[in-house]
Amino acid sequence: MIERYTLPEMKAIWSQENKFRKWLEVEIYACEAMAEMGLIPEEAFRQIREKADFNVRRIEEIEAQVNHDVIAFLTCVGEYVGDAAKYIHMGLTSSDVLDTALAVLMKEAGQQILRRLEELRAVLLERAREHRYTLMIGRTHGVHAEPITFGLKMLLWVAETERNIDRMKRAIDVISVGKISGAVGTYANIDPRVEAHVCRRLGLRPARISTQVLQRDRHAEFMTTLAVIGSSLDKFATEIRNLQRTDILEVEEYFAKGQKGSSAMPHKRNPITAERISGLARILRGNALAALENVALWHERDISHSSVERVIIPDSTITLDYMLYKMTAIMKNLLVYPENMRKNLERTHGLLFSQRVLLALVEKGLSREQAYELVQRNAMRSWREGTGFETLLKEDADITSVLSPQEIESLFNYDYHLRHVDDIYRRFGL
Repeated sequence: MIERYTLPEMKAIWSQENKFRKWLEVEIYACEAMAEMGLIPEEAFRQIREKADFNVRRIEEIEAQVNHDVIAFLTCVGEYVGDAAKYIHMGLTSSDVLDTALAVLMKEAGQQILRRLEELRAVLLERAREHRYTLMIGRTHGVHAEPITFGLKMLLWVAETERNIDRMKRAIDVISVGKISGAVGTYANIDPRVEAHVCRRLGLRPARISTQVLQRDRHAEFMTTLAVIGSSLDKFATEIRNLQRTDILEVEEYFAKGQKGSSAMPHKRNPITAERISGLARILRGNALAALENVALWHERDISHSSVERVIIPDSTITLDYMLYKMTAIMKNLLVYPENMRKNLERTHGLLFSQRVLLALVEKGLSREQAYELVQRNAMRSWREGTGFETLLKEDADITSVLSPQEIESLFNYDYHLRHVDDIYRRFGL
């Protein structure tokens, strides 16, 4: 991923230094297990443990000659270790190292994403508390429907973020497996106890069965989880972008002093960070599709997945980490305009109370069809003429023969729509 969207924590995880360090840990722990089992000399393992190291630039030099990254890595490590290096990688195949180390890296990246999700959840909860009773119009199909509160919108996002936290935990669990089972997964040249030892030391579980590789449904599940989380952020960002439109303007991204929105139009205050998040979500969805393509490998393995994963796994985790960081900043600094929310509530001249009128007529004995026709007739006239809905109802003899003016007035009450807000909040312990 380009530097523009890379934050320090995730950059460190996917650095070449960290990748090769994980490879070295796999090799050292395998030697440790073999030494404990008496399969290699204890003195040889001591030398390996004390001397084993690598130099990234040297690995790259060797790889340019041999065209094999694991061999280049082993050659470089051997230059540090000396004669005892012959015991390194004994009975292992390249994917024993690559897949097991990749699992550790993906686990680390997943845990970083979890931290970001928790940060976002905390900010959303705070905004939900702040705007518990901040009235705004609820929209369906982009059209005014009935009143909600901005706090409920925030609480909806809290719930989705909590589901994403659960998804991420499951994805980390699925990917937290290793394999040291040899060329086709039969342990032909290595004891399964080595695998168990290495995985235990790395905080992984041994795969119950593998081929030369770990099966890529695990990686696909991890990647699709990233895409789902990214799509949630896209949803949040799209809502902010819509609510920031000039003709709505109920919320707005914070616009810093000195910030510029357009090279041509000095007045512009654009939701650029939310737009960026929506754009980056497309990368996550595309990369998830590539991960699904990796599931169908030939026989006990082919290498078609490798080139794809070198790009999509670091890029997607780095991208989502950045997206979560930015969304948290947006929500922390989001400007909320309750006055505009109130103005927008009143733009339809009371039509948002149409269901209350409908139900009141039904309760008075009208059939639902009769009541619907009466309410819609007045609602459509209000749409056309811009006349207050309540006024039209009071002028309609068919309505006033059933409902008194006082009863009609009582139906136009915002508090009615807030009566269960506290019940919803209690579900979140608030």
